[in-house]
Amino acid sequence: MEQDSEPQVEGVLVKDHTLITNKAMQNSLEQKGYGETTQKKFFLKPFESLYLMYCDKLKLEGKKKVDFDTLLQTCIKHDVDALTKFLIYRDLRTRGYIVKDGFGFGSDFRVYDRGHFGEKGAKYLIFGFNEGRQEKIGQLQKKIEEITHMGKEPIVAVIERRGEIIYYKISRINFLENKGNVEIENFNL
Repeated sequence: MEQDSEPQVEGVLVKDHTLITNKAMQNSLEQKGYGETTQKKFFLKPFESLYLMYCDKLKLEGKKKVDFDTLLQTCIKHDVDALTKFLIYRDLRTRGYIVKDGFGFGSDFRVYDRGHFGEKGAKYLIFGFNEGRQEKIGQLQKKIEEITHMGKEPIVAVIERRGEIIYYKISRINFLENKGNVEIENFNL
């Protein structure tokens, strides 16, 4: 997806979300897979706002001019993983995917197969990790089982220290019962 195809957007920053009041702009954004309506108001998620600002397609109104760095710092105050989510979101969007906020299981994003947004449900659920982050294998296993039971494909997106994102498709994990005293609790990505 080319960045030029993104709509030109004007909004107001409310905490770390962007309020869009123009109805035509709301419709244009919604058709392209952006934003959602909450309490009869249309908002962009922080990672969506960061992406559109990164593409020079978002102007935020306010008392002071809000640039990308200012918006990023505001988002990080509300969510320490805001930069990680933005990097993954940006990568997926530039690859042509429609990406929405995750809906549980600790996932960061729902990702729709190309060309199927609005027609079918999300095909993938993405978990974002920075390289070196630890995760308990039992928790990850439970998430994977629930996601695959729903017919979705769980994907782990790992951001390397150099900023490159690598995607790993994961499936159910079956461990043989270990009768020894060895415990496997964490793994490093």
